Amino acid sequence: MPARERDGNHEPPLVSVVVPVFNEQEGLAELQRRIDEALGGIDGGHEVVYVDDGSVDGSAALLEVVARERDDVVLVRLSRNFGMEIAMSAGMDHTRGDFVALLHADLQDPPELIVEMLVRAQNGADVVYARRIGRDESLLKRTLATSFYRVMERIARTPYQGQAGDFRLMSRRVVDALRTMPERRRFLRGMVAWVGYEQVPIEYRRAGRHAGRGASYPALIRLAMEAITSFSDVPLRLASYLGVTLSLCSALLAAAVLLLTATGVVVASIEAWILIAVLFLGGAQLVSVGIIGRYLARVHDQALARPLYLVDRVVGSPARHAAPAVPLAAAVEPRS
Repeated sequence: MPARERDGNHEPPLVSVVVPVFNEQEGLAELQRRIDEALGGIDGGHEVVYVDDGSVDGSAALLEVVARERDDVVLVRLSRNFGMEIAMSAGMDHTRGDFVALLHADLQDPPELIVEMLVRAQNGADVVYARRIGRDESLLKRTLATSFYRVMERIARTPYQGQAGDFRLMSRRVVDALRTMPERRRFLRGMVAWVGYEQVPIEYRRAGRHAGRGASYPALIRLAMEAITSFSDVPLRLASYLGVTLSLCSALLAAAVLLLTATGVVVASIEAWILIAVLFLGGAQLVSVGIIGRYLARVHDQALARPLYLVDRVVGSPARHAAPAVPLAAAVEPRS
């Protein structure tokens, strides 16, 4: 759907759809077809911003052809694989719509739902997030996902949104607010929840992948750890509690051994006392240092102050360029 003209350039569309892509060649044609069918008739128009996150299949080449042929499709090709969260952030930097939707390329989240999200957003909601009420996925993945969301519900300092993934639609002021956040290790769904404003859910059942393979379990576990360390200090408190508990246990055990030695029940050598002290106190220190190390690694990443991502090239409208991640007035101005 061609974009409308304004001031010699392309007028911003009503909705921008950001799609991070990593080796999704098999499903891209079907994804674009469904987006066109869902959004082709909306007043104000739409655009699709694909972000190729270092794909090694034919995804980038396929999207480049589409972006050169259509005015409503843009390809942002990153210099290498930076990860899903960074790719979505890069996509938001290249959007121009009044509303921005985040959508994965695997078709587990239905593009058709964006229309209903848009209706709710136009009625006043700043964020419309899709909450899963069912999954066509393996038992192990469902169990791990449910466990993660329950943990986040108990420990996160941000509002809990249930089993809501990245699939959501946001107003421009929410997107601008996200672009002011300097985090290098990002967990976008938590960052969106932190922003606040009016956020409403829309429920759906998540489908299985259309094609290809999803994120590996190690990658999902790393994302979960980033989420926990980004939005909770509970691990640090647990380390303190564990250290106190082990120290108390060590003292009680030492008292018990001392009592048994005094009554002649056992004969404790100096080696036994050293072993007790090393096992308990050493264990507490290792656990505490490991947890603190994860937080220090985040501080180290921030201190390096490297760019969030690097763009190889942008294929699409000649008026487009990488938007700087600097504070924007729209991020703090109240809605009229």
